[in-house]
Amino acid sequence: MKWQCRVRQFAMRQRHGRPDEAVTPLVSLPGQAGTVGPILTVLNREPEHSMTPELDHISGRTHDPAERLEQAVRFLSAGYYQKHREFSDILTATFPPGSATASRILAGGRCVLHFDAYSQRFDIPCHVRRLAGDSPLHHSTLAHNRLFNPGVLPAVEVLGFEPDWVASQAEPKAA
Repeated sequence: MKWQCRVRQFAMRQRHGRPDEAVTPLVSLPGQAGTVGPILTVLNREPEHSMTPELDHISGRTHDPAERLEQAVRFLSAGYYQKHREFSDILTATFPPGSATASRILAGGRCVLHFDAYSQRFDIPCHVRRLAGDSPLHHSTLAHNRLFNPGVLPAVEVLGFEPDWVASQAEPKAA
């Protein structure tokens, strides 16, 4: 979680919010060769530390995508990712309605997320589930995505990836 907060803060401060392989893991499915491909993940705050209303406010203040992006990057660059303990370890990702990729990932209920960036690799087995529209993580994911993509459809599918930390691997190993 510390690494995810650090790389996301770096993306905001140094890459103007553009995601890289540190937040777009490759997804592999049990018993299948290869990967489904990369997915763009969102790191959400725990409900008691939520800033979803602030994210909604930023996206609702303007219809100008450039201005919205600038405000989002400024907000997320500040202290948003400073305290890793304020974040849920359930990563989320959005998929278009009826997505074949989402269906493939959900079919077995498990997958492995492969993060490989900045001389660090993590292979994290996860339980996968579709998040209900009234879930705080669902709402937070949509609020975050609207900052960077104002065309996000309300009917998108949001999947939650809950890590199995015991079975996870890191290279180099964390100290």
